[in-house]
Amino acid sequence: MTNGAPATTADDPIPGLVGFTVVLRHAGLAITTDRVTAFLTALDALDVTSRMQTYWAGRLTLCSDPDDLPRYDRAFEDWFTPRQGGRTRITDERPPPPPKLAALIPSGEQGESEDDGRQAPEVHARATGTEVLRNRDLAELTAAEREHLRSLLALLRPQPPTRVSRRLRPSRHGGTDPGRTLRAALRNQGELRELRRRDRSRRPRKVVLLIDVSGSMEPYADALLRFAHVVVRRSPGAVEAFTLGTRLTRVTRELRMRDAERALAAAGKAIPDWSGGTRLGEVMRAFVDRWGQRGAARRAVVVVFSDGWERGEPDLLGQQMARLRRLAHRLVWVNPHAGKDGYAPVQGGIVAVLPYLDDLLAGHSLATLETLLKVVRNA
Repeated sequence: MTNGAPATTADDPIPGLVGFTVVLRHAGLAITTDRVTAFLTALDALDVTSRMQTYWAGRLTLCSDPDDLPRYDRAFEDWFTPRQGGRTRITDERPPPPPKLAALIPSGEQGESEDDGRQAPEVHARATGTEVLRNRDLAELTAAEREHLRSLLALLRPQPPTRVSRRLRPSRHGGTDPGRTLRAALRNQGELRELRRRDRSRRPRKVVLLIDVSGSMEPYADALLRFAHVVVRRSPGAVEAFTLGTRLTRVTRELRMRDAERALAAAGKAIPDWSGGTRLGEVMRAFVDRWGQRGAARRAVVVVFSDGWERGEPDLLGQQMARLRRLAHRLVWVNPHAGKDGYAPVQGGIVAVLPYLDDLLAGHSLATLETLLKVVRNA
């Protein structure tokens, strides 16, 4: 190198804060680009020359598991310890944890004990607000959390299920395509060089969403309708949405609007029995008679969102679910209470429909709704 600068070899460490994240990755921490960006963003708002602030900025953004903490501490000491010709100018000693984190330590155990020299207990890494919200019950969210949930629902990208079509398309696999093979031979002066093949194409499979908006489902109805809006917007021509209560209401057209707030407002005006009673048997009979047998449910994935509370006869509901089972490709029931501890399917409606279901899922949180999307996609 010119100017007397030493040559940089492939074994030389990467200098600076990014080099520290590379060391952590080699130490076994799950360091992603997002975590590195969060680490650098945090240091922009802090004093990068402060050893304590750098330590906690990295610990809170780069550690994702309690097992990462000992490895992080060792890598931090090795990387930021001043040496001859060292890598950093951070030289101040690390003080005790900042007040917000120290407040998490039980009283009487903070810092080093004067009597027996015991160290304060280690504060483990905690999940982010988004990770906690994904597993929170939708009925227990605050107003701010509901607003955050709406933005997370808008980020969902559901993949519709597919089915084999009768149409044939060019493919590398499948049977021989005589027409394309012959035309290719004619372009080569009659010489048959390769066999062209064709196979059945795949088309989106129909999905039907039936959402209970009765009084017992009111805490979940808003989030479920927003979830339905995301699914309908993803495949407008293959998804149908209805609400269940004392009557059946089709809300597909309203949920096809691009803006979620306008779509929910239009759907709210179209639903006459919001937070009313429940006649699941009669409403399911109306759906099968008017829509199911006419093609909406044939070979479709039908998803029912309901807690199973039935004011009418459970036997009628069971009969209609048996009819729907014969029409649908897959029948899924989503009960928000199924994800809670101690739940047992003892409600009259659930007992009546259970023999005809392919899946009984929980739909009480964003994480369970994401699981539902996977079940529908793999149908």
